[in-house]
Amino acid sequence: MSKKVLVLSGSPRIGGNSDLLCDQFILGAKEMGNQTEKIFLRNKEINYCLACDICKNNDDICDQDDDMVEVLNKMIEADVIVMATPVYFYTMNAQMKTLIDRTYSRYTEINNKDIYFILTAAVSRKDALERTVEGFRGFTSVLDDVNEMGIIYGTSAWNIGDIKDTKAMTEAYEMGKSI
Repeated sequence: MSKKVLVLSGSPRIGGNSDLLCDQFILGAKEMGNQTEKIFLRNKEINYCLACDICKNNDDICDQDDDMVEVLNKMIEADVIVMATPVYFYTMNAQMKTLIDRTYSRYTEINNKDIYFILTAAVSRKDALERTVEGFRGFTSVLDDVNEMGIIYGTSAWNIGDIKDTKAMTEAYEMGKSI
């Protein structure tokens, strides 16, 4: 059965290392007949959450007029969500964190999902990325019926393209195929 796969690319660089891993994941998922969509967070206007709570008094509708409504609707409709981020100073980048914060108005509707994480970093040790994984898990822990299906660690990737010809590229493709 075909699934809707939504890939949220936090990479500020089109063609950057985490973006390349997203493309490999998508390639595998498409090969198995799934519907895929990649959203570049850098191309979306997603403002910071203002903690105003207007949404909680307004039928869960955020007062801000930006692209988050579109992105959040796609997150709610997806069967599979892939969250990809480069790791800066041992945590997810600002684009991804802002997206997570802005789900506040309707996060209870993001349920019954399979979740994958893609992380890239200049460091060579996977354990150095665990703070980022824990940040993602902090988000997914408040969602209902969400299953963490896999993590792709793209280490030793500083410059654009460093991730090519690595084990992480194969892992991303295979995880995509496993859907």
